[in-house]
This record gives sequence, structure tokens and C-alpha cells, in this order.
Amino acid sequence: MLLIVGSIIVLASVLTGYVLHGGNLMVLWQPTEVLIIFGAALGSFIIANPVHTLKEVFGKGVQLLTGSPYKKAFYMDLLSLLYEIFDKSRKQGVMAIEEDIDNPEASQIFSRYPAVMKSKELLAFITDYLRIISSGNMATHELEGMMENEIDSRQHELEEPAHAVNKIADALPGLGIVAAVLGIVITMNFLTEGPEKIGLSVAAALVGTFLGIFMGYGFVGPASIAMEHAAKYELKAYECVKSAIVATVSGQAPQMAIEFGRKALPTDKRPGFQELNDHVRSK
Repeated sequence: MLLIVGSIIVLASVLTGYVLHGGNLMVLWQPTEVLIIFGAALGSFIIANPVHTLKEVFGKGVQLLTGSPYKKAFYMDLLSLLYEIFDKSRKQGVMAIEEDIDNPEASQIFSRYPAVMKSKELLAFITDYLRIISSGNMATHELEGMMENEIDSRQHELEEPAHAVNKIADALPGLGIVAAVLGIVITMNFLTEGPEKIGLSVAAALVGTFLGIFMGYGFVGPASIAMEHAAKYELKAYECVKSAIVATVSGQAPQMAIEFGRKALPTDKRPGFQELNDHVRSK
């Protein structure tokens, strides 16, 4: 919703100001300039990035339109899931959760949290470290170090699409200049055609510069920043899991372990203590 509202404000402000200043909107419609700028941008984007990054950018772009799943409700489900696993392990022994973590799709505990199940990478992160806990006697600091290393790696992966889009945003003004220069080259052919023909050709060339700068700073650049914010909220889920698992390995009770996890969440998405407690009880 914010993406749509922001885009409308950008378009309305620029185009309304242009019209009020006496501009003709039809002059801005230059399909060949659009082809040069965005075709070159797409080609350079494909050249610069591996296939998995291209897929990630597409997925993150769709997520910007549909909204990030990493909201307060998601975090509450995540903490409730961890509480149930920790509680079962504490009451029945670590070996009791082996079936749950080996086949989470068939687990009665995991199946109650479909939002978490949809996040395959996060689900794998949870089950991998629960499996390490159940199969070995790793020291707390070693486990924490291993988790931090994986989170650092995951952070790089999550931020890669945003960085790729930001590079294109930086390139768009330059590609707009390319389109403008080509337009000026064409204008040189009209020097004997009279001022009206030359004026229209120069205007078309300058539209290329406008489009490159406008799209780079008005849309593509902000979209890359929005992707960065979405990546940070997803990364917080990993940090939440890490804090809760380290706390339970250190001997904390399940209720206290998820409190460690809750405190790792961003304040604007963090559920209150009683709010989370009520949610856990309801599950």
C-alpha cells in the first residue's frame, strides 16, 4: 500500500507541476527513448547479476506489492513455535523432538504455524540447529558463533537483490543521457528543416534525460531501499531464533527463552510481554 501511495504522489507531483507550468504531456510520450533507456537497463542488469539474483529481485518486487510477511503476527507465531518445541524438549527430553525437526511438514507442532512453514530458509535454520542440539553436546559459545556466521551469510544473500536494484537506479540517469545524446545526433539531421522540427527533436532528446533521472531517483532507487528494509525485518527473525535457542541451551526455561527472542525483535514489530503470553496460551 505504501509503495502504491508513494508512487502516485511522485507521479502526481511531477506531472501536475509540469502541466501547471504550461507543459504538454504528449511531448513526454517518447516510446523510442523508453526503449533505449529501459532496454539498456534490463540488459545491463542481466549482464551484472547471476540467475538466482534475477529470480530474487523478481520475488522481492512482488513482495513489495503484496506486503512483507514479517510482521508482528509472524513473529508471535515464530516465538510460539519455539516455545512449544522448547517445552516439549524440556518435559519429554531432547530426543522427543527428533520426529518434529526431521519432518516438520508432518509435525503437529510445526503444522500449526503455516506462516513460518512458508519461509523455507528460516524453517531450515530452525530445524538444523535444533537437530545439532539434539544430536550433540556443543558448547553454548560454539553454537552461538556458528549461528552468527550463518546469519552473516544470510544477511548478504537477503541484501543482494536490493544492492542489484540500487546499481540499476544509479545507472538510469546515465542511460538517460545516452538516449539524449542519440536524440541530439538525430537532431543534427534536421538543421535545415527549420526551428519547429529542430525544437521537437531536441525536446524528444531531453525527455530521455528526464526519464532516466526521474525513474532512477523517483522509483527504482526508493524501491531498492524498500527491499533493504524488508531484508532487515526478515533477518530479525533469524536473530530472534538465535537468541531463543542460545538461551534454552544455556538452561533458561521456555518462557524465558522466548523472552530473549522477543527482545531481539525491532520495537515497531515486537509484541508485548503479555500479548505474546496470551498468544502462546491460545495456541
